[in-house]
Amino acid sequence: MRFTKIQGAGNDFILIENLDGSIDPADYPRLAARLCHRRLSIGADGLMILEPPRGGGDVRMAFYNSDGSVGEMCGNGARCISRYALERGFGRGGEVRIETTAGLVTGRRVSRQMYTVRLNDPTVIDLHRQVEAGGRVFDCAYLELGDPGIPHCVVPLESWRETPEDQLRALCREIRWYRGFPKGANVTVCRVDGENSVDARTFERGVEDFTLACGTGCGSTVTALALRGLVSGDHTKITMPGGVLYVTVTAEGGTARDILLTGPTNVVAEGEILDEELS
Repeated sequence: MRFTKIQGAGNDFILIENLDGSIDPADYPRLAARLCHRRLSIGADGLMILEPPRGGGDVRMAFYNSDGSVGEMCGNGARCISRYALERGFGRGGEVRIETTAGLVTGRRVSRQMYTVRLNDPTVIDLHRQVEAGGRVFDCAYLELGDPGIPHCVVPLESWRETPEDQLRALCREIRWYRGFPKGANVTVCRVDGENSVDARTFERGVEDFTLACGTGCGSTVTALALRGLVSGDHTKITMPGGVLYVTVTAEGGTARDILLTGPTNVVAEGEILDEELS
């Protein structure tokens, strides 16, 4: 089985093709949990499987978190798979339409390594949801992108960089499982650190830990902050531990659409999976 290892702003993925249907989709969760294990196999935040389109796109992306659970969509994953697909002749004019569980997204080449993807529009926006965690009450924003929605909780927290990592992790884990979120949530702590600039970190559902970057987390964070009037939403810079991404969103009147996520991609390795435990 051939694979490509690719990362976007530190969000890393294993990508395999199943265009001929030779891999049983029932095996995807087991493949993801095994291959994404950083000590037992290749290691990654998630597994992406490139499949033939079913509903008008150029390709289809099946996405699985590192624990083997299904991910509705992944923003940085979509940017990475856009590069992979365009370099192999899918799409045209530097654009590719990607079918995902959460709906159709469009990827576009900006340069050899920079790619933009249009994220799914929000289907749920609650700009002021009170969440009790760590003995405090936080004024969070809750959004779901796409349908079925990717759940995100945005937590403005000025002191997040000064908070000890174990303490911050425990707080984010508690919010991730907050009873008020119907299917849990990805949790992004953030602070506005300059004009149209945000500093953030995301605890991802399915990974169950911090990742170096989260594309849909970036999109949700900038959308929430733009609707709150704290950033412009026009090419807003968002710095995550793995790198810098940019988000542009049309946000007005309590609604948002056309969330564009731009950032780097890096093809790390290509090779053959020889993991004997999978045979």
